[in-house]
Amino acid sequence: MIKNKKLLAALGIFTLWLYGAWAVFEMLLNPMLKEATDNEYILLLLRDGVIKNLVWTLPAVLLIKHFSDDMLVGMRELFGFKKAASKYLLIALPLAAFVLLGELIRTHTIEVSSAYHPSQFIVILFVGFTEEIVFRGLYLNAAMKYADTNKKQYLAAGLNSLMFLAIHFPKWIMEGVFVNGFARFGFVTIIALSLLFSFCFVRSRNIWVPAVLHSFYDMMIFVLV
Repeated sequence: MIKNKKLLAALGIFTLWLYGAWAVFEMLLNPMLKEATDNEYILLLLRDGVIKNLVWTLPAVLLIKHFSDDMLVGMRELFGFKKAASKYLLIALPLAAFVLLGELIRTHTIEVSSAYHPSQFIVILFVGFTEEIVFRGLYLNAAMKYADTNKKQYLAAGLNSLMFLAIHFPKWIMEGVFVNGFARFGFVTIIALSLLFSFCFVRSRNIWVPAVLHSFYDMMIFVLV
């Protein structure tokens, strides 16, 4: 699908780095961090504010910048924000309705989750952008450049969703919820969200739209679920 062999090779190397390094972090280093400090703010700041940006964001941005001409959306347009793109932020409304309805069905009430901790706003602050810059800003952006038919576009978005799902596996394994994630069809939500963020990215041609929607959804989940 991607015709530029140098870009394809760079994406391959980055993918090995991303999935390998993050698996090592989640399964080996993150437990060590938890043992080293019981301060939730420091732990999440190190994990999502420092380490994740070094492993995920920095290499992704460098690749986008270097191969900007081989992307559907170039570097300058990607990080700019046009007024017309803001209409896609209204998708936050059905996202909120989805979370609220699900919580009503599950618990018959709407209230702040007992598991919620203010430190989780550190995750909300960083994770939406970090994950969107990699999966939509880099992977999907490169694939869509060469997806000249609807079939190829759907294929690119579908593959992107599976890759987005797979990056969650190490954490699920360590938390002991890997089997439940499939048995209870939790993976379907992740795939659906990925497809939605992909749609918003391609239509808005802007990384901030899916990043904001992603962060908004995470906030709803942390606070309510």
